[in-house]
Amino acid sequence: MRLGYFAMPMHPLHRAWADTLEEDRQAVILADKLGFYDAFIGEHLTDRVENITNSMLFLASLIHSTSNIKLATGTTNLSYMHPTLIASNAAMFDHMAQGRFILGISPGNLRSDAEALGQLEEDRGQIFAEAIDVILQIWEREAPYCIDLPNNRFKVSTQQTQWLDLGIGYLGKPYQAPRPEIVGTVVAPFSKGVILMGQRDFHPLSANFLQSKWVGSHWANYSEGKKAVGQEAKVSDWRVARTIFVADDEATARSYGGEDASSPYRFYYNQMVTKFNKIGRLPLFKTSRDQPDEEVTLDFVLDTLVIKGTVDSVVDQILAMREETGDFGEIVYAGMDWVDPVLAKRSMELMATEVMPRVNAAIGAK
Repeated sequence: MRLGYFAMPMHPLHRAWADTLEEDRQAVILADKLGFYDAFIGEHLTDRVENITNSMLFLASLIHSTSNIKLATGTTNLSYMHPTLIASNAAMFDHMAQGRFILGISPGNLRSDAEALGQLEEDRGQIFAEAIDVILQIWEREAPYCIDLPNNRFKVSTQQTQWLDLGIGYLGKPYQAPRPEIVGTVVAPFSKGVILMGQRDFHPLSANFLQSKWVGSHWANYSEGKKAVGQEAKVSDWRVARTIFVADDEATARSYGGEDASSPYRFYYNQMVTKFNKIGRLPLFKTSRDQPDEEVTLDFVLDTLVIKGTVDSVVDQILAMREETGDFGEIVYAGMDWVDPVLAKRSMELMATEVMPRVNAAIGAK
């Protein structure tokens, strides 16, 4: 099982933007040094807490500060930009990173982003579907492209203005052939979108704020999509994100991992529960469909979604979670604000050097 990193990320409102951006950079640099396989970084335009506005731009600052880790948008919000721009920017990034690039995609779910862009009443899911079709066509076709897909608002051509002898009218292709790995974050239980991922050879990343008992439904649907196109689903293509804190002692794990009022894990899930409750998605945190809303308290969410403890405890919790979800190819460690940089870095170190070797040894032995 591989180890990955994911950060939305979330920072308290009082912190300086420049400071949090640098902290997020240092977290990815540390992940690279510790041997993490990839790092997914999220983006929002209008959220001061989740304050990276363009994940690709942020990740570009890390190409020459890292050596091995794959740099992944987590995600690029396809409904907010013309697909020609996304295809071209992603292709250039892939060359700059010499293949250390993963394109994470989603429609973009923050309504205030949509409003700021004049898209509040648009069907962003439909825009997303049309955009990814055009991005793939740009990478597959040659100039002048002449992309005019049925029921697709995006038309792409350089037919009238091309001058190929001078390089005019050409859209760049990625460094990786035929394209970079494409990953979609999956939030909802039994998501039908995962079936489409399987059919199109996109890879699922199950969100860290979904109860583990529902996560297995993603694999079932992904496998169904693969089967529909005559292919077999590979466990190595499935990523599962979890919120994890590893400490040298249980008291620290409990306190920093959620009990203390200043815990970054408490801050993170207070943000998540509040936001999801407002938009009617509180059921994501439930452990049963008929669980009353009033039971979904912040402490309940922290108790059920944060894997915390010493190395031995975290190993046991990950293995128990894997028994519930089924096998998967990568566990993705969710990054938090560094309220205590020493504890935050130590957790990542213990996760990479102590937890993962024991988890993999236990899986291998079994």
